[in-house]
Amino acid sequence: MRLHYVQHVPFEDAGNIAVWAAERGHTVTRTRLYEGEAFPRQDQFDWLVIMGGPMNVYEYDLYHWLLREKQFILETLQRGAAAIGVCLGAQLIADVMGGRVTRNKHKEIGWFPVTLTSEAIRSPLLGRFPRKFTAFHWHGDTFSIPPGATRLGDSEACDNQGFILGNRVVGLQFHLDYSVEGIRTMIAQCGTELVENPFIQAPVQMLADPGRVESACGLLYRLLDTIELQMPQSGSWPSAAAPPPRVPH
Repeated sequence: MRLHYVQHVPFEDAGNIAVWAAERGHTVTRTRLYEGEAFPRQDQFDWLVIMGGPMNVYEYDLYHWLLREKQFILETLQRGAAAIGVCLGAQLIADVMGGRVTRNKHKEIGWFPVTLTSEAIRSPLLGRFPRKFTAFHWHGDTFSIPPGATRLGDSEACDNQGFILGNRVVGLQFHLDYSVEGIRTMIAQCGTELVENPFIQAPVQMLADPGRVESACGLLYRLLDTIELQMPQSGSWPSAAAPPPRVPH
C-alpha cells in the first residue's frame, strides 16, 4: 500500500503514523507544503494522511498553498480514497466536505479524555475502541460535523472531537500520532500558547507519563489496522463510494 502524507510545518510530520506504515511494509511519501513541494498524481497513492499545523484553514494570504491543498483533498475524496486528517488536517477535510471551521470556545492543549458517541462505537472503524480514552490535544479551532458524516465524540473543552464517513474517511481533532519527542518539539515550537487556562497543561504535565503516549499509539495502530483490513486488494477504493465534498472556497 502507498501512503502519502501532507506536512504543513517542519515540526509536525506523520509521527507514529509513518512508524506504523514502515512496520507494515508500506510505501510512505510526503508533500512538504512549506518547502513548495508539489502534490502527487491521484494514481500515485492509495491512502492520504493530512497532518496538523498552526495555521487556520482560511489564511490564504499567509499560506498561498491552502486552496491548492483543498482542491487536492477534494479530488482524493471524490475518487473514494482512504483519508485521515489530524487536527488541522481534520479541519481541512471537514471544510472540503461542507462543514464549518471556527474558533473553539477554549484552547485545548495537553492530555484530556475523549468520550466516543454511541454511533462511533457502532462504526466499523471504532468498534474496538474504549468508550472513553485519553488523547493529546493542541488546538484552538474546531469544526462542525460535515453532512453525511458520523460525529466521533467530545471532550469537556470541545464538542466535536472528530468524525467518520463510512470506513475510509476519518477526521481526528486530537492526536494519537505524537511520540514523546514530538510533544517536546511542539512545546519548543509553540510554547507561547501555554498560558494559564483550565484546558492548557504545563509542559511538566504533558511529559509526566510516557505511558499515555504508548496507550495512544496502541489506539492509533488499532485504527490504522482496521482501515487497512477493509481496503480492497487493488489498494484504491471504488470511486462510486466517494463522499460528496464541496468545491473549496
